[in-house]
Amino acid sequence: MAILIDAPLWPAHGMLWSHLVSDSSYAELHEFARASGLARRSFDLDHYDVPETRYASLIAAGAIAVDPRELVHRLRGSGLRVKSRDREALRPARRLAYLTEEWRALPTLLTAAGSAPQIEGWVSLGDELIDRWAEPHRAYHTLTHLEDVLLALDQLSIRGEAIAVETLLAAWFHDAVYTGHGNRDERDSAGLAVARLDSAGLDPRLSKLVGELVIETIPGGAGAAGNEGARHLLDADLAIFAAPESRYTEYREAVRREYAHVPDDQFRQGRSRILDAYLERERIYATAPAHELWEGRARANLAAEVKAFKANQL
Repeated sequence: MAILIDAPLWPAHGMLWSHLVSDSSYAELHEFARASGLARRSFDLDHYDVPETRYASLIAAGAIAVDPRELVHRLRGSGLRVKSRDREALRPARRLAYLTEEWRALPTLLTAAGSAPQIEGWVSLGDELIDRWAEPHRAYHTLTHLEDVLLALDQLSIRGEAIAVETLLAAWFHDAVYTGHGNRDERDSAGLAVARLDSAGLDPRLSKLVGELVIETIPGGAGAAGNEGARHLLDADLAIFAAPESRYTEYREAVRREYAHVPDDQFRQGRSRILDAYLERERIYATAPAHELWEGRARANLAAEVKAFKANQL
């Protein structure tokens, strides 16, 4: 069993990248990556993408340097290799596995926080939430968005932020109800969170706190400057603003599909007003790591979308 890394030879985003893999199990790979300060977002089905700046430190931590051919050979021999032609088809199943794993890890965190749930109903509650996020009428507020928010929270955690268990729970519930009716969805999602978590045996004070965090995700809010959990959740929820161009385009188009019932002119005006409000803020992201990671790219994406709206190009 070994963790392997190839040389940083692969260009992307203005730098060179390596691949980090395990020749025995994904669990071993994730454990090594976490201990080495790599965010789970860097995992791409069978490997972690690693910037050249981390190459030496990962070798010092125990990764074995191999050439790219040996890395692929060892990965294929382990049965963990995902072929290029299978990658996109496999993503939904891997996403579901990740979400299931994250949900089932929460009771341990809750127990440590002094609010252990009733385990027998916990799995079924997770299944209910996954079913809600997978509803066919959704285009953006989907399992992909839930995964993105959890991965963003993990990224903030890697950067030193202490992510509370109530924030993780609020991430699961924050769009659990989605009909596209303004602020009502957030309020209904908050009500669902309180009801379901109370039924699961959690401390009612914790359930109430989760509901309050969900309310904070109402679009255009002030940013909950005094609430650390809300700052983490809001920053993670808005991390999509800083997505690479192709992913941001997918996001923008998905939002439009969810508002297909709104005429183009009204949608442009409403969407521009929301994005302008974010651009007018001194900071889009409240926490220091999120500001450092995402602020610049987010402002560029939002400004480009608003400009396109004003030019009637969208």
